[in-house]
Amino acid sequence: MSVGAREFRVPKDVYLSLAGLSAAAKRGLGDPVLAELVMIRASQLNHCAFCLDMHLAAARKGGEAEERLDLLAAWEEAGELFTDQERAALALTEAVTVLTDGFVPDAVYERAAEHFTKTQLAHLIAAITVINSWNRLMVTRRTAPGETEWHS
Repeated sequence: MSVGAREFRVPKDVYLSLAGLSAAAKRGLGDPVLAELVMIRASQLNHCAFCLDMHLAAARKGGEAEERLDLLAAWEEAGELFTDQERAALALTEAVTVLTDGFVPDAVYERAAEHFTKTQLAHLIAAITVINSWNRLMVTRRTAPGETEWHS
């Protein structure tokens, strides 16, 4: 356990439920690269080192380019490095993750709706929601990157 880590473990039923939701959302989105970009961007915003470590490794294993991973935090300024669909998904990820105005702006939602079917969009929103749940659990627990004993 890392320095400053908190003693609670994620209960097995919660772990299994979130893992199932995560897998279903990713399957329904249909693009594993995009799913990892979403997971990484939300984890950056939430300062979740555990999830960043995990999803960066998965993205690299899936063949994602280092340049894109390096510039993901500045995706809006990265020019054509990210596709229109990826940029729409990343904008939605930020809007759902931060919720500073208490809602997702219509323009952000409509932009995403232009690039995804209704089913894909629902899976994208589910993926964003579940990574935010994971981030909040891991950040609250102060789970260190690579830690293996965080759930029961």
